[in-house]
Amino acid sequence: MSSSETPATSGTSAPRGPVDSSRIPRYAGPATFARLPRLDEVGTTDVAVVGVPFDSGVSYRPGARFGGNAIREASRLLRPYNPAQDASPFALAQVADAGDIAANPFNINEAVETVEAAADELLGTGARLMTLGGDHTIALPLLRSVAKKHGPVALLHFDAHLDTWDTYFGAEYTHGTPFRRAVEEGILDTEALSHVGIRGPLYGKQDLTDDEKMGFGIVTSADVYRRGADEVADQLRQRIGDRPLYISIDIDCLDPAHAPGTGTPEAGGMTSRELLEILRGLASCNLVSADVVEVAPAYDHAEITAVAASHTAYELTTIMSRQIAESRRGAE
Repeated sequence: MSSSETPATSGTSAPRGPVDSSRIPRYAGPATFARLPRLDEVGTTDVAVVGVPFDSGVSYRPGARFGGNAIREASRLLRPYNPAQDASPFALAQVADAGDIAANPFNINEAVETVEAAADELLGTGARLMTLGGDHTIALPLLRSVAKKHGPVALLHFDAHLDTWDTYFGAEYTHGTPFRRAVEEGILDTEALSHVGIRGPLYGKQDLTDDEKMGFGIVTSADVYRRGADEVADQLRQRIGDRPLYISIDIDCLDPAHAPGTGTPEAGGMTSRELLEILRGLASCNLVSADVVEVAPAYDHAEITAVAASHTAYELTTIMSRQIAESRRGAE
């Protein structure tokens, strides 16, 4: 029996899924992620989709504070069955929209603490997080929270940029520094750190030297183009092994042709197809939580970026739901 045919729970009610689009048009009603129920409507959830409307850590174009709701709007067209993974994620596990974490837009340090505390609360219920940003600053408090539960985690970071710089204008917490801070704090497993999609000019060659010293391996967007998604996914699986994995996706890992609505676009990026295929190739990894960040809808066209981000979050949610269902079957 395939995972798509197997219920999420034994002896309990089935998960509550999306609104029935044959009865209520997709463009009607509240824009929760994939038209799923709100967390307060189901009480508890296995995967909490949560927004963080925060972009005070950006270094160029602002607007990612509106990214989460743009992704939710674009996700109205997502359907319950994912043929690429042969799974119905919203039937395998309860997935619910947990709303937004209200972080102080005027004080980055306080915002980081707020996101961490809110993530602690959600993870404390047993849920995994699918976070919709927001700028990449929020990855640090999310990783802190996940590491409290799982210990140092493997990190797979999709981005055009390294995000391991030290400071901007003396500020330690920005969207370009979260993974340096995470390494310094010991919350990452430095044997299993990878960037994917890196490209574009740097401040100097020392950027690469510093990044390598932290333990990161780099798969550039050109590597993905030349080697293909399957080979890249295989390399990443081998590096990650069975470690608890956190995936952080800056939508600017995609080429501006596929994701124009972002704050720091770089030419020569991956296609949305390549990103989705790599993620599908990671379905066997132990994905404990994930984020999709840096969607800035003011710079988007025809929801191109938001659509790509919504499908990215859908693939990540599917991976987590499948693993939750498999874990429950194994415990029976």
